[in-house]
This record gives sequence, C-alpha cells and structure tokens, in this order.
Amino acid sequence: MAGGKSKNESPMPVIDDGWWASVLAEESRFSQPAPRFVESKPEVRQEARPEPVEKKSSVNWNQVKELYMNDGIVDLMVTGHNRGGLLVEGDGLYGFVPFSHLVELAGRVDTLDRDQDLEPYVGKHLRLKVIECVPEDGRVVFSERAAQSEPGKRAELFHSLHAGQNVKGLVTNITDFGVFVDLGGVEGLIHISEISWGRVSHPSQLVKLGSSIDVQVLDLAPERCRVALSMKRLQPNPWLNAEKDFPVDSIKPAVITSVLSYGAFARLDGFGVEGLIHVSEIPQAEGKLLKEVLHEGDAVQVRVLHLDASHQRMGFSMKFE
Repeated sequence: MAGGKSKNESPMPVIDDGWWASVLAEESRFSQPAPRFVESKPEVRQEARPEPVEKKSSVNWNQVKELYMNDGIVDLMVTGHNRGGLLVEGDGLYGFVPFSHLVELAGRVDTLDRDQDLEPYVGKHLRLKVIECVPEDGRVVFSERAAQSEPGKRAELFHSLHAGQNVKGLVTNITDFGVFVDLGGVEGLIHISEISWGRVSHPSQLVKLGSSIDVQVLDLAPERCRVALSMKRLQPNPWLNAEKDFPVDSIKPAVITSVLSYGAFARLDGFGVEGLIHVSEIPQAEGKLLKEVLHEGDAVQVRVLHLDASHQRMGFSMKFE
C-alpha cells in the first residue's frame, strides 16, 4: 500500500514529542482522564462517579506489560463507570475503557447519555486489549475496538508501516481536534490541521464516521501505540503555486463554506483552499444581515484581494469595479 511522492508534495513534517504532547493535551480536554490504580483501599462504588476511582489492590504490572507487548486479548468484567468510560477488572488486572473505545458507542459523543448508555455494561465481560500502560502514572487503558483484530496484529502492522506510506483505514471516531482511523489493528489520528490544505471548522465537515478513507502515515510511536496520519498530504500543496494559480486581482469561482457576522469563508473551486470575504467586500450585504444574502453552498465569483501563501491565508472581494 506504499505510495510514491510527487515533486509538488510538501516535505514530510517532523513529528516530535511536542507535537504528540499537544495532541494528547487536546484529547484530554474532551475526555475524562483514566482512573489511577494504586494500593489505597477506598470502597469501590458501582454507580456512575464524576471522579476517578481507585482500586483496592495493586495492579499486576508484569502481566499488564506482557499483554501490551504481546498485543494479547484478555476477558475482564465491568465493575463500574464514570463519565469517561468503564472500570474493568479480573485476576490482578484493573483498568479503564474510554467510551470511545467501546464498539457500540464509538463516535456517539454528541448523542451519548453517559449514565444511561454505560450502566448496562456493569457486570458484563468484555474482550479487551491494553492500549496504554504507564506504571509511573498508575494508568492502564484498555480498548474493546482494538480487540477486534487478532493478537499480534498490532506488532505486525507497526513493523510494516513507515512514514510516507499511503494506506487505507476505517474512520472509528470524530472529535473536535481530529479523526481516529483504524488501520486494521492499529489506530491512528489525523489531526485537524492534517485533514485539508484549506480551513476546517470541524472534521465532520469532510469525514464521515464508518467511512473508508485513504491516508498517509506521518509518524509512528510504537511505544505509545500512536500513529500520526494525514489526508491533505495525499494531494499536492496548492499554496506552493498560489502566486501563479490564483494571483492577486484574479477572479475565480468559489463556494461559500461558512457565513459569520463579520464575513464569509469561500473555497476556491479546484484548489481546496479557502479565503475570507470581509463583510465590507460584499456589496449585497449593505444594510442587511450577511446570512440573508449568502448561504453555505452558494456558488460565487470572487476576486483575490490579498495573498499570504507562506502563512496559507487569503482574502477575497466580491467587488469587481
């Protein structure tokens, strides 16, 4: 599934610890932290709890590490839940399953009733894989989705994947900050900045849950079970030839993508890049609300007013005289 590079393609970005840290920071803003499991002994309640829960016993870290390294599958019972997901345990193993890693609930962040949808899991057994193991932080995170692939598949995939490779995957979850894609046993993330060369208000505008998509591998972090992916790098970077393809004062066909109080964003046909039409550059808007004269999806003609290709920014006008 490897793909070649075109001469117009942007060089591969350097994905360092700072990139991953920023992604993880964003992810933590939108999800309940996994509980820590330590040797203190508070009572474990079975109903929903807004706070992380501590277990009565210490975790068998050797067993957890072995499961993680061997990509093994384990059967654990659900003992409770909080707003972030399920608490599970069995035979010296204690951990947490984020709701986004439950097969039936993935992608339902907007419609999920946490108590109502998670409560039926209590007392059930789930087939799970360890996807995060951090003894120093007391974190053990399991995934039901990852357990859909056979044992050892993760290690096999990490061995076969490399930066710059083009692969297919299945969209398993869409969040404010990006799209999670199952590559057949390994889950990767397309950060919102890597979805399109144009502006993206929300990933759901361009990607649908459950769809099969083409992506490019940007970076691999096997020790964290993380894969950075991109959609936009499958296409040539339109900003590289911006001054030639859509120079200042050129008139181009475009489509309105969003209408705001101060102006509207429009995407150039055939290029996939967006620019802002300030309200002062829309003659039809004089004396009216902008949403009365422009709507998402409207086909318009725009004049390139200014261009800053190095920062991937552009301004349009709908005044032609």
